Amino acid sequence: MTVQATEMAKAVRVAIDMNKGDEPLFVEGDTDTLSLDEIIMAKLADAVRLVEMEAPATMLESGHDFGDNIFIGEDGKGFVILPEDFMRLISFRMSDWKRTVFEAISENDSQYALQSSKWKGICGNPEKPVCAIVRRSEGKVLEFYSCNDNTAIVTQATYVPIPKIDIDGGIDVAENCYRAAIYRAASLALASVGDQLSTTMLEISKSLLQ
Repeated sequence: MTVQATEMAKAVRVAIDMNKGDEPLFVEGDTDTLSLDEIIMAKLADAVRLVEMEAPATMLESGHDFGDNIFIGEDGKGFVILPEDFMRLISFRMSDWKRTVFEAISENDSQYALQSSKWKGICGNPEKPVCAIVRRSEGKVLEFYSCNDNTAIVTQATYVPIPKIDIDGGIDVAENCYRAAIYRAASLALASVGDQLSTTMLEISKSLLQ
């Protein structure tokens, strides 16, 4: 869902004020320090990013589509160039696969080296496909292993984009992650001014993702 950043920032301030009590965060008249509201606004996108990376897949929304820039070889192995704002995979499936992939490995994963095998019983295959998110000369890509041949097409490809405040002042955040993002932004804002309440806010945020 898309929410207005200003409204989200107000919710963060309410969460801080409810837990802070009467102790002031700033010395009155300190003109060298950003206001708390400005700090909160600056932390919103980071808070959403952290929460949506940590959240279980069931808490995320349907996501954005990708998969237009696809390359596939005769051996059925291929890759898709990922959007510049790609943050997290939600789902990927090719037309001849028996199942959808919801989590991708990286080049550091022990399984990754096996994907170079010419034997489809060792590398990913239509019955047990594997996806890997890696850096190539083309940029960040999702490699897929593998299809029966090069006639397969993408049937499902969705991702979570890197959060940002758009030109209309909105920010995209999964509805089920919203409260956790509120407390995470509060934690980040309080940490930036050295307030120990940030730890409590972080614990609340993490608990809301369980």
